[in-house]
Amino acid sequence: MISFRQKGDFSKLTRYLERVKEVAKISSLDKYGREGVAALASATPIDSGTTADSWKYEIQHTKGSAVISFHNTNVHNGVPIAIVLQYGHGTGTGGWVQGRDYINPAIQPIFDKILEEAWKEVTSL
Repeated sequence: MISFRQKGDFSKLTRYLERVKEVAKISSLDKYGREGVAALASATPIDSGTTADSWKYEIQHTKGSAVISFHNTNVHNGVPIAIVLQYGHGTGTGGWVQGRDYINPAIQPIFDKILEEAWKEVTSL
């Protein structure tokens, strides 16, 4: 038989974790959403400008977490143009147009800022 004995309680730890949970709800996700859209728009290869102007963000709050996601609404004949620019595409004549990694370098600094702010908030308790 296995048994455990515990002395005291976890009230201090529980209070700390509750404070962390409340603080970690970064109130400035909207700010980072706008920054991310601006970064993506400026990094998007421009022909007509439609794809660069089509970046949007969405923030979803669920119990205990928040998610920020970026979307591009420029779709032509069912094809998301931002993805075609990122990864490349075939041509109608059998050729290939090489993609250009512009999304990751544009958005990574925004994610780094979010992480830095969250870390500061959590460690300042």
